[in-house]
Amino acid sequence: MAKQKTDHTPEQSAAPSAHRSWRTRLTGWMRGPQDKPVDVLPVRVGDAQYRSKALPPTTLGLDQALIWVVIGLLAWGLVMVYSASIAMPDNPRFGKILPYHFALRHAISLGVGFVAALLAFQVPMERWEQLAPRIFMLALVLLVIVLIPHVGVSVNGSRRWLSLGVMNFQPSELAKFAVLLYAADYMVRHMAVKERFFRAVLPMAFAVLIVGVLLLAEPDMGAFLVIVIIAMGILFLGGVNARMFFGMGALVVLAFVAMIATSPWRRERIFAYLNPWDMEHALGKGYQLTHALIAIGRGEVTGVGLGRSVEKLHWLPEAHTDFLFSVIGEEFGFVGLMVLIFAFYWLMRRMTEIGREAIILDRVFSGLVAQGVAIWMGFQAFINMGVNLGALPTKGLTLPLMSFGGSAILFNLIAIAVVLRVDYENKALQSPRRA
Repeated sequence: MAKQKTDHTPEQSAAPSAHRSWRTRLTGWMRGPQDKPVDVLPVRVGDAQYRSKALPPTTLGLDQALIWVVIGLLAWGLVMVYSASIAMPDNPRFGKILPYHFALRHAISLGVGFVAALLAFQVPMERWEQLAPRIFMLALVLLVIVLIPHVGVSVNGSRRWLSLGVMNFQPSELAKFAVLLYAADYMVRHMAVKERFFRAVLPMAFAVLIVGVLLLAEPDMGAFLVIVIIAMGILFLGGVNARMFFGMGALVVLAFVAMIATSPWRRERIFAYLNPWDMEHALGKGYQLTHALIAIGRGEVTGVGLGRSVEKLHWLPEAHTDFLFSVIGEEFGFVGLMVLIFAFYWLMRRMTEIGREAIILDRVFSGLVAQGVAIWMGFQAFINMGVNLGALPTKGLTLPLMSFGGSAILFNLIAIAVVLRVDYENKALQSPRRA
């Protein structure tokens, strides 16, 4: 094959292949040795001819369907938070509060989240890539600060919040977003060494380990599990060798098993999960699970009706946060739960499509971020639903976009805004007006 002409300087030509345009490498996909196609994409995207179905390539705009599904989930969540918390004033634990106390705070969180999302959408993905290491360092600093006595707010024996006066801020939610950006940026910077375990995986594993140590000190094992899955998912999508990936997965499983085995209260929670109806567990660690199952069972096919849940009347703890899914099941039944599950499935699929399209358009960081958000929200929703249905051990994870929680809603909306920014830039690259 004749040597092609190039405009690169000798210094540029000597640069590692990881810094070359992936568009150039993709173009060479059809011109491998002996005219055999050679897949040289740096990441796993499936069909190289893939295009997003969100909007036609000639249309410059936002993914309207994605926006309306998110708004629908947020609105449904606000209604359910009000329904699940309306009886809270009767509980002496919460003092003298109004029936709409939690719904009002949730609505304020949504307002703050929308403003933050609008600001996040204005930031180009190139800038997010530059800020990724700094945001990660900020998350580490806040995770350290929250552990300082008399600084971090302790609730139910866990020190996870920082008081901001009008609201409490949870650094672990920022850590999820920070690890997402950092892992995507890390894979882009280390594409050339993704086949070498020590140079490709260990540095990222060490960063996640530091976050994990700080989260387990709170303790917040649920957030740590989500962060591990986000990091591993991005490493896999970034093209890390499959043997290294599954080996790393096995080490992660062994690590979590060891943490459970060495913690008496975690072991007790596992035993309660295996047999929640036992008298010893039903009044202890299995109390929430048994009442969650009772709530879902009462809902049957079509539910008892909005606002008519009985379990939310001081029987089911944390009904407006971790166990909102059970209240939805009681009031809307099997039909309502299936609609909710399908909405989350559609949402994750749509964000994955946006990410795949970005990678095809030579925007690897943007694509990994969009797919990382899909992994984050999809996995956390899966865990929350599994806990409520008794399929998984109890974990302190909320239902994304719906459960009460200011920090969670804030970063959920920021993450969605970043995905919409990825989609917007995808459309800008494909628009004839751009050319």
